[in-house]
Amino acid sequence: MTQSFDFRRLTMTIIMALIGILFMAPFFWMVSASLKVEEEVLTFPIQWIPNTWNAIENYHEVWTGSLPFLMLYWNSIKVTVLTTLTSVFVSSLAAYGFAKINFKGRDLVFIIVLATYMIPPQTLLVTQFLLYRWLGLYDTHTGLILLNSFSVFGTFMLRQFYLGVSNEIIESARMDGAGHFRIFASIALPLVRPAIATYAILRFIWTWNDFQYPLIFLRSEALYTIQLGVSSFADEHGSIYSLMMAASVSAIIPLLIIFVIGQKQVIEGIQLGGVKG
Repeated sequence: MTQSFDFRRLTMTIIMALIGILFMAPFFWMVSASLKVEEEVLTFPIQWIPNTWNAIENYHEVWTGSLPFLMLYWNSIKVTVLTTLTSVFVSSLAAYGFAKINFKGRDLVFIIVLATYMIPPQTLLVTQFLLYRWLGLYDTHTGLILLNSFSVFGTFMLRQFYLGVSNEIIESARMDGAGHFRIFASIALPLVRPAIATYAILRFIWTWNDFQYPLIFLRSEALYTIQLGVSSFADEHGSIYSLMMAASVSAIIPLLIIFVIGQKQVIEGIQLGGVKG
């Protein structure tokens, strides 16, 4: 029976490895194409290793072109990091309040907040645009940060983890004279750290990849994020695939770094959710 189990496990591992390679093939082709001269990009069969290396020229054109990627990187990192920090802080406070603070109408308020998640964000764009113009936040990074800093999903997700925090621990802290903010910062927050990290990684990825809000709420090229920069680069060099692939690789490098650094936290968050459930 042990041998049969091992054989099935080995077979499943091989199948999953092949599926993983299949899903990774477009990424490998993108990296390969970014290193080639244009004439070799669309050759068939695919030459995964370039015959003629052109990486320096391709990436130099991307990073020093009419819209330098260094500026786009700085804008995106600024917006994404500040949005992630603000969103995690606000969602954590709201989630703790809905999970551990008893006040009149708490559940009704939470249902109303949760119901807003069903509203497509596209239906609010005109109202948001007019409001931001009136407040003077249009064409600013501050406005862009505020747009993504309040998340119903983040509040709901973190609330489920805060519900798993023992009420006895919180009551003991209150008997010792600790206020809600002290309990939140010193007790509840550390206990749901994997969930916080998981949401922070998701928020970072969503904000980094966001194209809709920067497209509508930014006008000055000096404020462009990486996604707007790639779009503008595509308009200018869309027919040159080697340059487009170099630009795409440059755009996803931070996401790969975040994934490598944060994958342990994501796994811990999934395990914590599984144990709690």
